[in-house]
Amino acid sequence: MSNFDSTIFEPVIGLEIHAQLQTNSKIFASDPVLFGQDPNTLISPITLGHPGTLPKLNINAVNFAIKMGLAIGSEITSKQYFDRKNYFYPDLPKGYQITQDKTPICMGGAVKVRLKAGPKEIPFHHIHLEEDAGKSIHEGDNPYSFIDFNRAGTALIEMVTEPALHSAEEAFALVTEVRKLVRYLGICDGNMEEGSLRADVNVSLRKVGETKLGTKVEIKNMNSIRNIQRAIEYECFRQSEALLNGEQLVQETRTFDAHTGKTHSMRVKETMNDYRYFPEPDLAPLEITEKWIAEIKSKMPLLPWEQEAEFINTYHLPEYDAHFLAESKEMADYFKEIASKTKAVKAISNWLMGPVKSYLNDNHLEISQFPLSADRLAEIIDLVESGTLSHNLASHQLFPLCLSNPTENAIQIVEKQGWLANKPDEDSLHTIIEDTLNNFPDKVKEYHKGKKGLLAMFMGDVMKKTKGTADPKRLNQLMAEALENRK
Repeated sequence: MSNFDSTIFEPVIGLEIHAQLQTNSKIFASDPVLFGQDPNTLISPITLGHPGTLPKLNINAVNFAIKMGLAIGSEITSKQYFDRKNYFYPDLPKGYQITQDKTPICMGGAVKVRLKAGPKEIPFHHIHLEEDAGKSIHEGDNPYSFIDFNRAGTALIEMVTEPALHSAEEAFALVTEVRKLVRYLGICDGNMEEGSLRADVNVSLRKVGETKLGTKVEIKNMNSIRNIQRAIEYECFRQSEALLNGEQLVQETRTFDAHTGKTHSMRVKETMNDYRYFPEPDLAPLEITEKWIAEIKSKMPLLPWEQEAEFINTYHLPEYDAHFLAESKEMADYFKEIASKTKAVKAISNWLMGPVKSYLNDNHLEISQFPLSADRLAEIIDLVESGTLSHNLASHQLFPLCLSNPTENAIQIVEKQGWLANKPDEDSLHTIIEDTLNNFPDKVKEYHKGKKGLLAMFMGDVMKKTKGTADPKRLNQLMAEALENRK
């Protein structure tokens, strides 16, 4: 596939990001919301739209939508009503979807993203509440589809951006930030593999310098951030090739094949008139008061950028560390819990960015699945900071032992291993240092000629001889003194 020529065409991209809200029950019925249950076990006559049934609004879904709106700076709509969006899908049991058309719950707002060229604010048009559809399942070569209605009626917010994105990189960054934000707010688990966060992507091209929008294509139900990026890149290429060849693009809905990296046509896009929106007659209008908004605002957690600022201003961490720690609420909370037990905040950050991150990556785990408590990791850090153990010994030997025995006190493990008993005293350390320097006379001469980096080699040799039990800070002082005496 050739590269897209950005000197001829400019992509115009809009996203519709759907987030399943973590309410215990569905938005208009009391059916439980759970993932992975047997098909069609979490349903009721209300979910299935049986005659004579009436929906009842789940207020927690409203609260969650307001939280998201407040987080991105939206204006909360005070008076709103729900609408029926009429279209037939086999996995939409009522034959219509209850949504918000004319009065979305949140208007405006923006999310700041980090790009290679610098930060950028992506504006949102609105956020609206609606119910999810069920799920069609296609197995192998079976010509029939299976329908699972468990997901039908699950509360959703749909976050609709302005057509203000102009690259696959921006779309990737925005969905990443939105996923982080809904997790911080505790309103959605952000699990894209399970479909609780997914996006429809609208892509059109226009010639560079023009303001009129081109023909829009919608790519449906993207549940991978990387695939969103790939789909946009392919669609920009496909549309530009078609336009350069004089072809007429049609407004249509397409699907993305992750195996081939290509999009394929599903159907010609419906217009707004095809949906025949009208106010939902079975739900009363909803009024959101200033008092209601103020109450939610008072309980808002720190948002990712606020958490990052706290790490910099209160804990005096470098910007890089702060950004890493604020990437997830769970990591931020874990850091702060450890910081309540030891004051070595930079050391905590180093451990989380180093050994802990490596362990999580190697084992494909999230920080919420990390086996060591804050108490245990604080004990390890304090053993290093006090000079009782070297960082090398703590990270390469004590840390793995603690992971294997997460309930055992770190100092107990140290005593069992005999590391304190084998720790050299001052006189022994002097002797070992002298022995190391005697073994490398040429390196000592090179050190005095300006190769100061050899200090690390000398210290490494001593650490090897002491099996990592020497205090690195004290060793550094004694080694520097011994080298100075050999001038």
